Amino acid sequence: MGASDTVGVDDYALARVPSAARYSWWSIAVQRFGQISALSQFLLGATLGFGMSFGGALLALTLGSVILEVVAIFLGVIGVREGLSTSMLARWTGFGRAGSALIGLVIGISLIGWFGIQSAVSAQGLVALVGGLPEWGWALVFGLLVTAIVVRGFHSMAWTAYLTVPAFLALVAWSVTAELTKHDLGELATQAAPGPQLSLVQGTTLVAGGFIVGAVISPDMTRFNRSTADVVKQTLVGVTLGEYVIGLAGVLLAHAIGSASVTTIVTSSVGWVGTLVIVLGTLKINDWNLYSAGLGVVNFVGTVFGRQVNRGVVTAVLGVAGSVLAAAGILDSFTDFLTLLGVAFPPIVGVLVAEYFLVRRWRGELERGRSSGALPASAPTWVPATLVVWVLAALVGRFVHIGLGSINSLVVAFVLYLVAGKLGLVRGVGTSPTEGPDRTSVSAPAAAH
Repeated sequence: MGASDTVGVDDYALARVPSAARYSWWSIAVQRFGQISALSQFLLGATLGFGMSFGGALLALTLGSVILEVVAIFLGVIGVREGLSTSMLARWTGFGRAGSALIGLVIGISLIGWFGIQSAVSAQGLVALVGGLPEWGWALVFGLLVTAIVVRGFHSMAWTAYLTVPAFLALVAWSVTAELTKHDLGELATQAAPGPQLSLVQGTTLVAGGFIVGAVISPDMTRFNRSTADVVKQTLVGVTLGEYVIGLAGVLLAHAIGSASVTTIVTSSVGWVGTLVIVLGTLKINDWNLYSAGLGVVNFVGTVFGRQVNRGVVTAVLGVAGSVLAAAGILDSFTDFLTLLGVAFPPIVGVLVAEYFLVRRWRGELERGRSSGALPASAPTWVPATLVVWVLAALVGRFVHIGLGSINSLVVAFVLYLVAGKLGLVRGVGTSPTEGPDRTSVSAPAAAH
């Protein structure tokens, strides 16, 4: 296997992405849009529409989108500057090497769980659309298909987005139009919510919380960008279109049918088209679930066991495991656990942003090796103050129900870390050398994309 083949599979999992391997902003914007414009966004829009007026849902989508865009842009800028994934960045942005391993593990468990659940959802649609195999069989087929795409890395995922996102949008337009033409749009936009009322805070929380994990792993994607301006453009285009186009379609459908169960209406009203909407929408978010899970686990294994494992191999193992679990039908019982695990993500944002832009305890070490593509020679093993901040902020997000839980925990983590930095409490305990492939970027492909 040649060097370029190795790069194509490993995708710089433990190294900086060199400039020659970066992509155009539009290529990554299509993936960002595909990540957001999924079945879950339909369900989110329907939930908002069932409990809010069109104007109220529009305002909730706007506020939630702004929050997500701010978070994604700040983290995305860190990713494009340093060329590193979220879990790798954490080594020098407040968490230390051991803390970054915890982040990698949390990301890996959470996203592989959602990968399996999304595979099971697609399997239900494929049984109705194609038949031939039982639901568990389609769960395996779908999961293994996504795994094959992700094993080949970012380039393969980009081409998948080029094909699936336009097809998804066309099918969404067809299925939504088929239902909405039966109703007066002006009446739908002005009528009261058909279900129990949701407050603006509740609606905004649903929007911001629904994609906070995707925002946290933004560096996994933006490390392939070429500039800060590209990150801003792709985030504004991807998040805004994803939230509004699919979200507002769900709002109108909920008003039209007087129910939040819009997927049933979409699939029953236009048959195979609606089913393809579900399958394509799930495919484009599921590849990123698996991709980021693989990056997190690679960092975890390298840190805890001291072994440099190939991202492609790890991805294949995780993909097969997630597909088998989906086929076995046991992942549904883990949904509540995965939702609970989600409270650990927003504080990570607060710490990373506070450390990188304001406290800057390890910022200089990252900057010194940036031009040459090298990583710092070592990282702190633990940063005790960060772990305390992380736990306290997560508890706030879980148990304080005033305002937006995910945003509360993010802000609390940001403020507490900033205070700890000003008081001189942010300091590493122990030092871990950065060895082997961690130290430098491997050779880049011959041409940029």
